[in-house]
This record gives sequence, C-alpha cells and structure tokens, in this order.
Amino acid sequence: MKKFNFLFVATMLLFSIGAEAQEKWSLEFRPGLNFPTGDVGNTDTKIGFGFELTGAYKIMPHLAAYGGWGLNEFKGEDSFLLEDITLKEMGYTFGFQIIKPIGTSAFSYLARAGAVYNHIEIENNSGSIAADTGHGFGWQIAAGVDYEFAPNLALRPMLRYRSLSRDITIENTSTELKLNYISFGIGLAWDF
Repeated sequence: MKKFNFLFVATMLLFSIGAEAQEKWSLEFRPGLNFPTGDVGNTDTKIGFGFELTGAYKIMPHLAAYGGWGLNEFKGEDSFLLEDITLKEMGYTFGFQIIKPIGTSAFSYLARAGAVYNHIEIENNSGSIAADTGHGFGWQIAAGVDYEFAPNLALRPMLRYRSLSRDITIENTSTELKLNYISFGIGLAWDF
C-alpha cells in the first residue's frame, strides 16, 4: 500500500508540475491601424497600417517578458522631396506585459510597456529606398483586453502609443524624424 501511495503522490506531483509549466509561452500576431500624432520631418503623414509578431514568456502568474518584430507603413507627401513617399518603420520590440483576469470571466486586463529598436526607411513612388535612418531606440506603452474565446486562444484588442526619434540625411541635409503614433489592432494569441 505504501508503494501505491508513493506512486500516486509522485504521479500527482508530476502532473501538477506539468500543469504549472503549461502555457508559459505565447505567440501573438497583431495587425493594426496607425494614426500619426503629427508630421514626420517634412512629411504630411497619413493614417498607416502594419503588423507585429510577438512572443512572450510568463515569468510570474500575471507578468511576462515579450519580444517581437514588426513593420508599420505610412504614406505621405514630402514638402522637401516634392513627391509622395512611403515611410516604413521596421524593427524589434521588447518589454513586459501584465495580464490580470477580470473576476472569473474570460476577459483580462492587458498592459504593456517597453522599448523598440527600429529604423525608418523612406521610399519614393517607384519603391526605391531614398533614405534610411539606421536602427535606434524608442519606447511604447499599450493597454487592452485579453479575451480567451477557446482553450489557449485569445483575441487581444489593444491601443498602443509608440515614439521613435531618428536622424536622417537626404542630399547632405540632416533632418530629425519624430514618428509618434497611436495604433489600434486586434491580436490573435496562442498560449502553449
């Protein structure tokens, strides 16, 4: 009987350890619309769009570290180049997120804060890169809701503010580009 009890307790411990280890990771794909808060350099910037692929690792029950890669694109009219251009912000994002359940419902609060390590490319009408800022650091904050609609799957509507400031040189003229925008997107997250 002692051997059976020992095996039972050992089995239950293994299953409970496995249950705790489950869902430590998540992967999220989030497309979104971007609303600039002002002009970028000499460019009258219009509403843009983009996407981000993010992975997260849960380090505490409600706290996770995240990292990912994204691309955001904006159209605009440049008063210096006198043509329509496309601004592409590409690079990496990392930071921390908190997901806190709302009672016993399938909804949770979601908040993120972190850094971006991105660059901004300027493309002309033909799609050629006219200039590139090189990578540099910026920051972002976000808030939203996590709605678990199926086991290990959640929708994450989120509002984010991102700020990136980089210098760019075009035809021997240096200009500071300040790309600040509000983004709204709905991510699809898979916990595993």
